[in-house]
Amino acid sequence: MNISSALTALFDRIPRRHTADNIKEINSILAEYEDVLIEIEAINNFYEKAIPIYFDTIENIKETVKNSNSNKASKKGKDDLFDEASCALKDSIESVIDMYGNGKKTG
Repeated sequence: MNISSALTALFDRIPRRHTADNIKEINSILAEYEDVLIEIEAINNFYEKAIPIYFDTIENIKETVKNSNSNKASKKGKDDLFDEASCALKDSIESVIDMYGNGKKTG
């Protein structure tokens, strides 16, 4: 699968509702997303410089997902945190799709 298709497939899999299965799914998506970012980063210097900010975003999303699964959070709190993580992941992947383009950017 090419990088653009992989990014689109990940984007399409992002769950919106907080459930135990969706926690597992979003964590799986994050791991796969990191792998795709590593692939993009290796293309050339342009992408190598553009990608690091997305790894920071992934760490923030992971923390939000973890907090959404806290026993101390209310059901609404869990839903809100998971929704925040889900939206942040969608925004991040959309941004990478735009930045990546056709994979031939340089400079």
